[in-house]
Amino acid sequence: MRADIEIWNKPGNPLAEVTQTWVACTLVHAIPGRVRFRVPRLARDRPYADRLEQAMASQPGVIQVRVNLTAASIAIHYQTQGMSDERMRSQLVKVIQQTGQLQQSPGRESNPVIPELPATEPESHDIILPAIATLLAILGGPLGLPIPRTLMGGSVAWAALPVAKRAIASIVAERRLNIDCLDLMAIALSSLRGNLLTPALVMTLHEVGDTIRDRTARSSAARTADLMDTIGRFAWVERHGEKQQIPATDVEIGETVIVYPGEQIPVDGIVLQGTATIDRQKLTGESMPIVAEKGTQVYASTLLRSGELYIQAERVGAATRAAASLELVRKAPVHDTRMENYAANIADRAVLPAGIWAALVWALTRDPGRAAAILTLDFVTGIRVSVPTSFMAALTHATRHGILIRSGRALEQLAEVDTVVFDKTGTLTQGNLSVVRITTASEAISEEEVLELAAAAEQRISHPVAEAIVAEAQNRGVRLLSRGEWHYEVGLGIQAEIEGRRVLVGSDRFLRQSGVTVDCLTDQERRCDRGLDCEQSDCALNVNCSLIYVACEGKFQGVIEYADPLRRETPTVIQRLQSEYHIQVQMLTGDERPRALAVAEKLGIPACHTHAEAFPEQKAALVRELHESGKTVAFVGDGLNDSVALAYADLSVSFANGSDVARETADVVLMENNLSGLLDAIAIAKETQHIIQQNTTLVVGPNLAALVLASTFGLHPLAATVVHNGSAIAAGLNGLRPLMHRDPPRSASEKTEPNRN
Repeated sequence: MRADIEIWNKPGNPLAEVTQTWVACTLVHAIPGRVRFRVPRLARDRPYADRLEQAMASQPGVIQVRVNLTAASIAIHYQTQGMSDERMRSQLVKVIQQTGQLQQSPGRESNPVIPELPATEPESHDIILPAIATLLAILGGPLGLPIPRTLMGGSVAWAALPVAKRAIASIVAERRLNIDCLDLMAIALSSLRGNLLTPALVMTLHEVGDTIRDRTARSSAARTADLMDTIGRFAWVERHGEKQQIPATDVEIGETVIVYPGEQIPVDGIVLQGTATIDRQKLTGESMPIVAEKGTQVYASTLLRSGELYIQAERVGAATRAAASLELVRKAPVHDTRMENYAANIADRAVLPAGIWAALVWALTRDPGRAAAILTLDFVTGIRVSVPTSFMAALTHATRHGILIRSGRALEQLAEVDTVVFDKTGTLTQGNLSVVRITTASEAISEEEVLELAAAAEQRISHPVAEAIVAEAQNRGVRLLSRGEWHYEVGLGIQAEIEGRRVLVGSDRFLRQSGVTVDCLTDQERRCDRGLDCEQSDCALNVNCSLIYVACEGKFQGVIEYADPLRRETPTVIQRLQSEYHIQVQMLTGDERPRALAVAEKLGIPACHTHAEAFPEQKAALVRELHESGKTVAFVGDGLNDSVALAYADLSVSFANGSDVARETADVVLMENNLSGLLDAIAIAKETQHIIQQNTTLVVGPNLAALVLASTFGLHPLAATVVHNGSAIAAGLNGLRPLMHRDPPRSASEKTEPNRN
């Protein structure tokens, strides 16, 4: 069972104490015999990574350890005998914590011992000192309690020390004035005048804003997954006349690899012998399996559904197409996934003018209070607090509606998107074949009887069409007859004995080869069999229709129509993106062009915006091309084949039930696996953009008026602080408005047409 991004330090978890106190540790993936943890320390502490790898390898029952420094993860394979999975995982977590307390000793094997005093990892922002300074200033100031002035001043100085360090570092290392320089000047002037409450309160508000900002950040270390999780880990090869199972990375070019039903192909190569059906959806996005035979090119990470293949290895390990796709993901440009710090950008431009103006006013008036007031009215604090608050509220609001938006930057990009590129299979469509209609050859036989024969013959066959037929029989409550002798021909069909009768289920060619006439098909059925669009009213969501034929005792009984149906919400989503948000929609798929065009036509996507037969690197190339043309591109996909395009898009969207790589790469995850969530996410993003514009007005207006007053008639620094912080609080409260909404914000057309449904 997969526990995706399951945080171990949850209340009630026996490991919570360990995780909270020692090394940060997250369970990413767990199945019997294998577990993968995310340990952020791995990415920044190479000695710890080396010690941990050695320590894990020395644990009883551990078979293999793989450390991925880029993804900050460690994958462990272990024996399942003798210890439960839960107990083994608990032991491995202890090793992660214990190793963090050790120092590497030359020539010594890592043998972790539980330390007595575990270390803690420091927080990036600390609001404790400013909060204490503010409390002391309030108690000793407005409340008049006998707090020693030296204690209050010392607390303010101690709280201001980080600000001073950052300001000095900016001047010395970067040779520029930043927002910390402005803060430090205001703190110093106010403190020299004996006003300790103002600087303490300002520092507290700044730290609150910074803390909120950082807690909405997304770590870029999780943008890629372990390569060997995606392609086959082991391979069967022929060596010295014997079949041996070896690690897939140990296969040599030119060797013969044997792949059996249900296994992933571990290498790229050419089929030497055998015939099999291969599901390539994971790599290319094709909804229909292909038939591979001698001379067919096959690729790692694709699944052998049925048959057996002997493959001559041409590319192995990191050289395979699947591995190359993941390498492209790893090398994709890493955007700053924190929300854009508008305040810092504004401050960088405002620091020097504000300092000069304050100095000029001080020189003319000889009043340091006016100068401190001008430095306090910096337009920045309100934005530093309100912008992160707005983003936090919007992200929380989105989560309540089943939309995981990983960062403030992703929310910003959602509001700016003008082009959405959709993968087809599993994104616009359901990604699974299903029976959409059954047509009988005559009135003498019912649909259920045709389905009964087909399901009996196809039971326990590892093929998407067979699975769809059996699933339909179960949904309709059709009994599953016992099957006698049977013979399956890859790419054609199956012949089986069902209750003493000879039943054929397969292609029209298969039935004709067996002497069965199927000439009674209607024109509509022939259209579907050629993969054209189905126009029947009861088949409105179905495209790429195909047929499978059923015969019994040499007589044609009927035809079963199957397809990969569109998601029910897909037509509405595409129509609203185009008409309401004026977003250009494009479709990108690994499927054949006729199938792709059939889907595009039904959804109203122009043929020029439909791209077919695309491998992952070609998908990424298209996304890059659109981006370079000046468009803000969102890519929506769910599979490994989409991960590269997801990584290169301005904004990436996937589903909770998508592949591990796609889900980790995506900026937005639709947790309810419903494409309508994309519309809700865009609406939330645009509302947030509007709120931020409002907040900017709320902050700039009062501060500008107070600045004019302070420069002309004078303004007490405390009054300036009230205006300054009051506007920040008002903007912050306004930023919390999304939390009050029960439903996602409506678009303009929804507001004007509330009863259109």
